[in-house]
Amino acid sequence: MKGKLYLIPTTLGDTPIDQVIPKEVQDLIPGLKHFIVENIRTARRYLKKVDTKINIDELSFYELNKHSSPNEISGYLHAISENNIGVISEAGCPGVADPGADVVKLAHEKNIEVVPLVGPSSILLSLMASGFNGQNFAFNGYLPIKSEERIKKIKQLESRSLNENQTQIFIEAPYRNNKLLEDLIQNCNSATKICVAMDITMESEFIKTLPVKAWKNQDIDMHKKPTIFLLYREK
Repeated sequence: MKGKLYLIPTTLGDTPIDQVIPKEVQDLIPGLKHFIVENIRTARRYLKKVDTKINIDELSFYELNKHSSPNEISGYLHAISENNIGVISEAGCPGVADPGADVVKLAHEKNIEVVPLVGPSSILLSLMASGFNGQNFAFNGYLPIKSEERIKKIKQLESRSLNENQTQIFIEAPYRNNKLLEDLIQNCNSATKICVAMDITMESEFIKTLPVKAWKNQDIDMHKKPTIFLLYREK
């Protein structure tokens, strides 16, 4: 009987397992012996946190990242002919802003059953907490690195939010977070609202929504902290 591909959520940081990972997911994990993971070291550490009795040496890991070729990814699914396989991202839910989407796509092409499991998604959690439009939104991934291109993109997103009544969601490399907020403040309309959602689900969690003009008076340090940015311009 053909196995299933389980999409296994992980914590977004050092959050206690029981706080964000359902018991049903924790109970399922020890029964899996094959894992497709974004980072083997991170995955091993997570599995031991889920169940200290898991024998890591008995497990098979296949690394999936931006360097993985289509042929490699196809080979990862060979074991599924007789076994269930789990996909584990670096943080949060696999397949969302994550290379796990490539193996999920291939699984569908091979008529393999894909089973998404419940867990934390920083993108959806930030949207829930923002107060912005949750019926019409877009996740844009990373904005351009070059200053001129990034500013142009910010203005495009602001215009799209206004014209389409759409929440714009994006992220940045953690060491460039402060610069991105600075660019938003300097280039968006003063009435445009920005939500900063940092360290979601952790003790240091910070989530605040303010118009641009109010962000100018805020003192916040996001350097090297996982952060989601949301932009919303109402008519």
